[in-house]
Amino acid sequence: MNMIGGGGAAIRTRGLRKTYGAVEALRSLDITVDAGETFGFLGPNGAGKSTTIAMLCTLLRPTAGRAEVAGADVVRAPHDVRRRVGVVFQESTADNDLTAEENLRFHAELYGISRRESRRRADFLLDLLALSSRRKALVGTFSTGLKRRLEIARSLMHRPEVLFLDEPTAGLDPHSRALVWDHLHRLQQQQVITIFLTTHYLEEAEHCHRIAVVDGGGVIAEGSPQQLKAEVGSDVVHLQTADNAVAARSIRDRFGLNPALGPDGVRVHAANGAELVPRLCAASAVPVHSIMVTRPSLDDVFLHYTGRGVPGPPRWRDERAPLSAAPDGKGSK
Repeated sequence: MNMIGGGGAAIRTRGLRKTYGAVEALRSLDITVDAGETFGFLGPNGAGKSTTIAMLCTLLRPTAGRAEVAGADVVRAPHDVRRRVGVVFQESTADNDLTAEENLRFHAELYGISRRESRRRADFLLDLLALSSRRKALVGTFSTGLKRRLEIARSLMHRPEVLFLDEPTAGLDPHSRALVWDHLHRLQQQQVITIFLTTHYLEEAEHCHRIAVVDGGGVIAEGSPQQLKAEVGSDVVHLQTADNAVAARSIRDRFGLNPALGPDGVRVHAANGAELVPRLCAASAVPVHSIMVTRPSLDDVFLHYTGRGVPGPPRWRDERAPLSAAPDGKGSK
């Protein structure tokens, strides 16, 4: 098969585009994901993340451009793509009226896997995802976290080369999210598999080898979590004052910086935050109650490149906007 640009990447897109009438859901996507890589695909609501996954999994036909997954073209060879990928959707799709084992066996039958191999594979995955003790239990009795682990196990029954996870831990508590990632790490230790992830929990993106930040229908930043944080290149100084709005304006006017005002105070980027702290306190127009310096996080990367906070209820906005201005949002994905 003639790969786009040659090579054996697990996922490769060139000029991938999707429109709905006059609405451009994805403008032009160029990404390459290496085999065995965990790749994070981040962006605000409406940036085209779920649309991208749907096209890569052959659930949507691209308007233009090309995409190949596990060596197969998503338009020319959709059946080959489907046999080589596993998908865990944002919404639960497990059958509540079947047991955990029956859910896995049913999936295996759809892929033409023999009964002997199905039993062997189910045993392995139930153990891997710590579900062996619940194999005979009806899925309708499972917690949200258990269902999510079962859906990951089900998506792996046919030994996919690429695993797509669309908000895999949405709605889970922190402990359950950590368990899911423990199991995913175990999986990658057991076999070579590429993971393509979308998430609103930016701490999860720290598990990725590389991240692409997408906005406005295209990629606006790409690199490892460490590289992206280094590109932001500055410390973050958080202040809580007697009047945060006044403090933010004072910082802008006196230091020529661009502070962000949020419900927890004022945030400002600086090359050397520790050095700036005494100057901020001395020049503050209002009393400073607390001040803290932190290194850049992926939240800061997201805000830096998109101009918005993480998806969901916005936490920060540009101080230059009117204090009564509504946060910018683009609706659902």
